[in-house]
Amino acid sequence: MTRIWGVLAWFAGIVFFAPVAWMFLTSLHSESDAATNPPSLLAPLTLDGYEEFFDAGAWPPLINSFSASIGSTIIVLLLAIPAAYALSIKPVEKWTDVLFFFLSTKMMPVVAALLPIYLIAQFSGMLDNISFLTLLYCSMNLPIAVWLMRSFLSEVPKEILEAASIDGAGLLTILRRVVAPIAMPGIAATALICFIFSWNELLFARVLTGVVAGTAPVYLTGFVTSQGLFLAKVCAAAVVVSLPVLIAGFAAQDKLVQGLSLGAVK
Repeated sequence: MTRIWGVLAWFAGIVFFAPVAWMFLTSLHSESDAATNPPSLLAPLTLDGYEEFFDAGAWPPLINSFSASIGSTIIVLLLAIPAAYALSIKPVEKWTDVLFFFLSTKMMPVVAALLPIYLIAQFSGMLDNISFLTLLYCSMNLPIAVWLMRSFLSEVPKEILEAASIDGAGLLTILRRVVAPIAMPGIAATALICFIFSWNELLFARVLTGVVAGTAPVYLTGFVTSQGLFLAKVCAAAVVVSLPVLIAGFAAQDKLVQGLSLGAVK
């Protein structure tokens, strides 16, 4: 029975990985070879798609995505860890209501908030501004980050915190030197999830940015034009845009698994 489950797991992995492998292979073909039907697996390989992608001005959108994603993730962690500490280790009155209020902010459809946020950005002169997009991503990711960190911090032994408090450690010292090292897998998992959500966000970035603050997903959609779909170039762009998330996932793989397990085991 174990062998059957192993075969099924490998089969599921191949099914999920096959489109990614196909996209990468297509990105190494010329436009004429990529457009053939059925596609040719033995077509000559070339890096023309990647050269055209970067020659078209890909660096500013990539830098904007890095700035907004990393900046918002850092701010979210700085706010979510103390909030989760207050809701788990030092629970405030009616803490369950606070958690459900955080969750309720994720229930409104994104499109319903699009016009008010656009008007706020326009009134404050923050349209096409990467700082406004960073703050927006913070507000979007903070509720889920608080929920995740609350689950992780509830597993921290309270005896250790009491011992640190008896030794004279203040709140900031406890958070920095006691809570953070113990909950590091959970922090890494939360940071990765917030980074992925920010990096992949398209709707707000499409509406609120223009030439200056456009992000990588917005730049990627620009390759689909009325002149047609340049498949090899689109696949090359998709591979480059996907790489930061894949690299971050592999780099934090161990801590991600530990963090998700830590939050699930009671």
